[in-house]
Amino acid sequence: MQKKKNFFNILEMMMQQPGITEEVRATLLRNMQVLKNQKINLLICGATGVGKSSTINALFETELAKVGTGPAPETMDMHHFELDNLVIWDSPGLGDSPDQDRRHIQKIAAKLLETDAQGQPLIDLVLVLLDAGSRDLGTSYQLINEVIIPHLGDDKSRIIVAMNQADQAMKGRGWDHDRNQPGPILIDALETKVASVKQRIFDATGVNIQPVYFSAGYKDPFTGETQAPYNLSKLLYLIVKQTPQQKRVVYADKISQNEENFRSDDRQQDYQRETSKSIWDSVVSGAARGAEVGGAIYGTTGRVVGAVLGAVGGFFSGFFS
Repeated sequence: MQKKKNFFNILEMMMQQPGITEEVRATLLRNMQVLKNQKINLLICGATGVGKSSTINALFETELAKVGTGPAPETMDMHHFELDNLVIWDSPGLGDSPDQDRRHIQKIAAKLLETDAQGQPLIDLVLVLLDAGSRDLGTSYQLINEVIIPHLGDDKSRIIVAMNQADQAMKGRGWDHDRNQPGPILIDALETKVASVKQRIFDATGVNIQPVYFSAGYKDPFTGETQAPYNLSKLLYLIVKQTPQQKRVVYADKISQNEENFRSDDRQQDYQRETSKSIWDSVVSGAARGAEVGGAIYGTTGRVVGAVLGAVGGFFSGFFS
């Protein structure tokens, strides 16, 4: 599939349209450069085999994260993948042995304590993946309740809990393969699991987190059999929404362009439109910063600026099919 043009290149090209004063153009371009230089650090944690690498690859259409196909976990240390200014930290899988888990948890805690050049937490968002079909989530609860949440500081919104492999939550029973979605019985089971996980976290920490279930999909390396993701659009929406607004535009050129990855979801919201809106809000708030631009919004120049920003907004309205 052909990749979309670079978002910032489109915006800078449209800024050269006649009708924008040099003063306003300079301010817009300066502000856009600030947005362009933002960096997101996303930390992904979970048990061995829960699908961290598959989720990374499906969300951001990269093969940088190696998917395990054998009994040995692929991620034994804290790896990071840099997609320009999107940095994804793939933590070691938990559940192999108590000694290894202690070492891995220490590494995760240390990463959460790191700060950037401005003294702010390095990690913008933590994505914790659970196995939707597992009854033994003790290690994951320990990680969430005793390590991640206590190390988030005052902003407890920097965590998302998501249950992967929803299609296997009942060992494959209840999954509608034709529609690539759970049937009524499986939905009930998944919603019950969501409520249980939410309550367990709240009872231990007092923090109210609404987990989401999804499937990252798969491709069997031996048979070539594939299954498209389910509810990946909902997970992406939460990731973008819970990323600081000034940084969301970083995702613009990084999200997978594979339409199939975002086709199937629970239809509770138009996640694709809401994701586009969240990124677009980041652009508008960042680009229009400054008295010069604010004062020009109501004049002739302002109408031109609005037309430029509106036209570039089409990049997002067509971001998903």
